[in-house]
Amino acid sequence: MSYLLRLLRSFAFLALVAAGAASAADAPFDAARFDALNNAGKPVLVAIHADWCPTCKAQEPIVHELLNTPELRGVTALRVDFDSQKDAVRRFRAQYQSTLIVFKGGKEVGRSTGDTRKESIAALLKKAI
Repeated sequence: MSYLLRLLRSFAFLALVAAGAASAADAPFDAARFDALNNAGKPVLVAIHADWCPTCKAQEPIVHELLNTPELRGVTALRVDFDSQKDAVRRFRAQYQSTLIVFKGGKEVGRSTGDTRKESIAALLKKAI
């Protein structure tokens, strides 16, 4: 019985770790956090997103999968809500939802809009590292 309990606890721990990794890839945009990450030279993805956008919905699992790979785990993803965070949308000069913008060393190094191809999104994210 003790073995089964340890096994169940291990599964519960792994589920919590996996849930934490998934939510870390989808943190809401906060200007102070974004500025702190950039000032520290950390790689950052800003995803301009709208819940009603089918392209955004197609991008989301691709970005999550890529950010959970060992190569891209260091990239922090911040999600800007296209409809409710208009100041941030203007700050990044994003005209459309489904815009992905990557930063390296505090500078924008790439962006795409409407892209749902895993290979090109991966190439974009790699510019941040």
